[in-house]
Amino acid sequence: MAQDHPTVLVVEDEPAQREVLAYNLEAEGFDVVKAADGDEALLLVAETTPDIIVLDWMLPGTSGIEICRRLKSRAKTAAIPVIMLSARSEEVDRVRGLETGADDYVVKPYSVMELMARVRNQLRRVRPAAVGQRLQYEDIVLDGETHRVTRNDKPLKLGPTEFRLLSTFMEKPGRVWSREQLLDRVWGRDIYVDSRTVDVHIGRLRKALCFHGGDDPLRTVRGAGYALG
Repeated sequence: MAQDHPTVLVVEDEPAQREVLAYNLEAEGFDVVKAADGDEALLLVAETTPDIIVLDWMLPGTSGIEICRRLKSRAKTAAIPVIMLSARSEEVDRVRGLETGADDYVVKPYSVMELMARVRNQLRRVRPAAVGQRLQYEDIVLDGETHRVTRNDKPLKLGPTEFRLLSTFMEKPGRVWSREQLLDRVWGRDIYVDSRTVDVHIGRLRKALCFHGGDDPLRTVRGAGYALG
């Protein structure tokens, strides 16, 4: 099954809280991965590369603060938004959480609706197309809500995989994506897909983007991968 939805990693040691969070996130259309402690969380981050992490401060063993510090100190995971959950409401605790690298800080008990809004807000920064945002790169416009793409105001016909590829490129123009990174983002890790499949779909995307004329906006970076622009 292709990875159509953003993935949220919930790190919470209280089973009831963990399940409530997972239930509400899934109801919002997110894929959810769950961890009960810091060590499991680090393992799941390496395995799944989530789009966002909801992280409890007080965890058995390695604390949420330490987990956040480690994630933000590594180039591969530094850009993943972290929302810290904590019963600590003092200003000094909020400051400590944010200075450790957390992108947002939510005090327990919290409103589930507010937390969902904060999750969506963080995702708008890192995966705008996944939350229905409109993206534009030069004369290419991608509407994440209607799943329509135009170039120079002319509609383009893209298959689901090509649409996900293009949205990935348009969210970060100029970034070079390796085949393995595109496989994780576009196809997901739950099925085996040969890396050469990426080349096939890149070819289809190029053909669709140039259907009405114009230069090919995709760039092949020898030995590294592909980029938009």
